[in-house]
This record gives sequence, structure tokens and C-alpha cells, in this order.
Amino acid sequence: MKKNAAELAVFALEQLGIKHTFGIPGVHNTELYDALNSSEQIEPVLVTHEGGAAFMADGVSRAAKAGSGEIGVLAIVPAAGFTHAASGIGEAFLDGIPMLILSGGVRTDTGNRFQLHGVDQMELAKPLTKAAYRVGHQNEIVETIYRAYQKAISGKPGPVLVEIPVNLQLFTDRVPKPIPYADFLEQQPVLANDDLPELVSKAAKLLREAKYPAMFIGWGARHAKKQLIQLAEQLQMPVATTLQGLSSFPHNHPLHAGFGFSPSAVPAAQWAFDSCDTLLAIGTRFSEIPTGSFSAEVPDKLIHVDIDGAVFNQNYPAKVAIVADAQAFTDELLEQLKADKKREKNISLVNGIEKRKADYQQQWLDHDSNGRVNPARFFNHLRQHMDDDAITVLDDGNHTFLTAELYPLAEPATLLTPTDFNAMGYAVPAAIGAKFSHPEKQVFAIVGDGCFMMTCMEILTAAKHKLGVMYFVFNDGELSQIAQAQAMPYNRKPCTTLGRADFEGIAKGVGAEYVLINNDEAIDDGILNAVRFAEEGKPVIVDAAIDYSKQTAFTSGTAKSTFKRFPLAQKLRIGTRAVMRKFS
Repeated sequence: MKKNAAELAVFALEQLGIKHTFGIPGVHNTELYDALNSSEQIEPVLVTHEGGAAFMADGVSRAAKAGSGEIGVLAIVPAAGFTHAASGIGEAFLDGIPMLILSGGVRTDTGNRFQLHGVDQMELAKPLTKAAYRVGHQNEIVETIYRAYQKAISGKPGPVLVEIPVNLQLFTDRVPKPIPYADFLEQQPVLANDDLPELVSKAAKLLREAKYPAMFIGWGARHAKKQLIQLAEQLQMPVATTLQGLSSFPHNHPLHAGFGFSPSAVPAAQWAFDSCDTLLAIGTRFSEIPTGSFSAEVPDKLIHVDIDGAVFNQNYPAKVAIVADAQAFTDELLEQLKADKKREKNISLVNGIEKRKADYQQQWLDHDSNGRVNPARFFNHLRQHMDDDAITVLDDGNHTFLTAELYPLAEPATLLTPTDFNAMGYAVPAAIGAKFSHPEKQVFAIVGDGCFMMTCMEILTAAKHKLGVMYFVFNDGELSQIAQAQAMPYNRKPCTTLGRADFEGIAKGVGAEYVLINNDEAIDDGILNAVRFAEEGKPVIVDAAIDYSKQTAFTSGTAKSTFKRFPLAQKLRIGTRAVMRKFS
């Protein structure tokens, strides 16, 4: 049979169950887009910028149901398309999010130099992807895409690039009948972790002996929620999460302490982890944000479990390190602990967590927001009107930590947020990707005005496809997270004041509805109106005049603990400068 690479690529994507691709057609992938247009299964989604496409694909992957195998797919042009998408690809790479990138490529059959888009994408892709493949012939395309998909979802997940030269798309050649994906899987070796029971027994021994065990969980543990709850209850462990792992444990559970456990954490988490003598960490790398810039104190008895063995003993040494999927590990641990007597409910621990959560909430409610929107009141109303299984999408900024500290996620809510790559502009397109993946669910974004203005034009895509995504824009006219970080040591805030945007005008321009929440009295009606518009299939921009005058525990705690670790001479220099500027 004779086929071109574009037709074969679409066959492979259909075999993988792909429903959407995101990108922009160009000279080097028009044949691919023509083939996608002929598919009855796949809808190619046109975006306004490839960066938005990458964040949408990320949103699809993060919102995917456990075991579904769903993955976000980019269909982009080479060179500029790749570099435009690079922020979203890099975010997926550092955060461990699977993504499949199909790119065109320059002609390989002419020998001509200085071709349009003529850069070496394999080199561009090296630091941002798990792997990159350049297809050499039409008969390689199907199995290359299968291998790329397997690479993207296995181990620590991540993005994988497949470059398809334009001549292979344009021209047909003789190829064998492509194999279905199920047949390809049967040919792959099955890897078993024979050491898991022995390693888990070491972890179980440490946990049995522990007087004050605690659990720290990240994004990698999100599909083991049921088992995590059983473990926490059996051993009476307080539970803290990473930022990315906020939805990996229900916030209304009495043992849920909060985000992080360092001096940058909320009071309940700091208190609950203060006496921890054995820490069980699952699906986390102990990276900068959840450890409060590495100020967290981790006990010597650390049991560290992650799918990626490269994370062990980097920032904190592990007593027991186990390379395993979170579900496989927790299933085995529960099996080994099932004969043990369940620890009695720790009333003191539960009451202590509850009291400190309530006290912290009251601090925020008591704060005078000077006529603007009080964050705690906003999140309290939001929780009342959002479904338990709603998908929350955050961006990178002060709003991120306000949400982490003040918005109690229900079960089985999902929360998506950029973390280690920390790309501003994530939330608007990622929420669109999540809505494409789950049109039946409420999807809303909490996004700062600075982040919003980076990618707000992508709401055109939501409007075109009648996606009822709610965008709650925290509007204060500043890059507030950085402004707060500047104000403390510098006593000034250079280059953080934003130009005043007309969000109502933006809403009109992109085909969205507009809602204004300019004080506490407008919160409830504003959220209800946003929900109503979303239910009608309309994206909606909610302009919230948020009060950022009170710092989050994360911001103040990280600033203090970081400053403490500075050399004395630098402390004096920075402190003296701040004082002099204050009185000058």
C-alpha cells in the first residue's frame, strides 16, 4: 500500500485514542492538517499562539482520568512553532506532564541549504523533552509515534517530539500495513519491580516504630488517593501536600494539614509536622516551592517514594528510597500493614489542625480590605458555588498561594498549576484544554492580571468552541507576588506596575461575557452570574478587585527563612539599604 506520513500519523493518533490536537498550520504541516481534517475522531483546534497550544495540551494531560491514557497533542510548525510552544513544553518537562509534539520538518530530499525554518529541532528539544525523534521514511511513522507516546507516559512522564519532514507528508511511498497499537504493545517487554515487597517492608518497619509519623504527597500520588487516606488513618499521620499536589488529598479530611510543612506553610501544617520523626514522602521531589526555598526540616527517617529514581538524595537524604508508582507502593504497604492494629484516633492532632485552620481563616476574615475584595470571603463564596468535581486551574503569582492557603478543595476536585518551570500565562489556555477534556465539568481559573494579559487572547478559542470556562482575574494592577518580594528588602517596587487594561473591553473583543466584582458585597452575585454564563457555554471574565495587602504565609515565611540563611555581611547590607530608603 502507498501512504504519506501525514495519513499514517493520523492513523497512529486515532489508535492512541486522541480526540484533539492543538496548534497552527503552516507550510511544513498543511498535509498533516488536511489528514486531521479527514479524521472522524480527532478535532484539530486552531489557537492564537503555539504557547497557548502547549498549555492547552498540558491541561488535557493533567485533567485526564486515571488509567485513560489520554494525552495532550501539539501539531505545530518547526522552528518558530517549537520556540513559541517552548514555555509550555518546558513546563510539562519539569512538572512531569506527558505530551506528544508532532512537528513538521524541512525537506530532507533536496540537499538544499538555508531552507525556511531550517534549524536543528533535535538540538532545540534536548533540554526540554524526554526524547526527540526525526522520522526518516513513511514506514517509520506509526511505530515512532507509538514509541514516543510510550516514552511520554512511562516513568516520570514528559513531552516527546516527533519531527516529520514535509516531503514525507507530501509524497506517498510503499509501506506495510500499519499495525494497531494493541499489537505494538504485545511486542513490548513487561517490566516488573521484584524488589518492591522487600523495600516496602523496610518502610513499614520505620512507620511501625515511629512515634510521630507524617506524610508529604505530591502530584505523583494523585491517583492513589484512596490508599493515602487509608494509610493516614491507619497510622494517624498528618498530611501535607506540594503545590502541584494540592488535589492529591481531600482538604476536608481531619488529617489534612495544608500546603507544605516548612516555615512557609500555613500554621496548621507547621504545627502538625513540628514533632515528625518519620516522614513518608510520595510523588514529590522536595523542590523549592513546597519546601519554602529548602527551609523545611526533614527528619533522618525519610521514606521517599517516586517513579523517578533521579530525585532521591538530592535535597534531603532518604533512609529508604523506593522507585515505584504511588498506587503500587501504597497497595503493597497497606497489604503489609493490614495485620497491624490500627492506631487510635489522635484527637489532639485532629483538634489542633482544625483549630489552627479556623484561626488562620479568621485572621483573613478580620483583615480590613479597605473596600476591595477580601480573599478569604471570595474563596468561601466560591467553594459554595463550585461543584465538588470542578477543575481548578491556577497560574503563577500571588493568587496561586492565596488559593493554596484559602480555598478548600473538595473531593474529587482536580487542581492544575505550573510549578517548577513557573511559566506565567499558563492558566487561560490550560483551562481550555481541561474543558476540552472534560466538557461535562465546571472548569475555572484563578489568575492574576499580569498572567492573564499574557495569554488572554486564547479565550477566542474558548468562545469559538462554546466552552464555558470561568476566569476569575485577580485585578490589582501589579505583579503582586514580585512586588511584595521587592517591597520587603528594597522598600520600593521597580517595574511591577501594569498598564491599566479594560477587561470589559477584552471580554467584548474575544467573545466572552464580563462580570465585575469590585467589593465583598458583589462576590456572591458575581460568582452566580459567572456560573450561569458558563452553563450556557460562554467563557466569562470575572474582574475581581482583589485585596493583596495581607501577605500569604508562603510569601512572608519564604522571605524570612531565605533572609536568615544569607551571610551576615549580606544581611547587614540589605537591611541597611532598606532602612535608609525607608527614611530617605
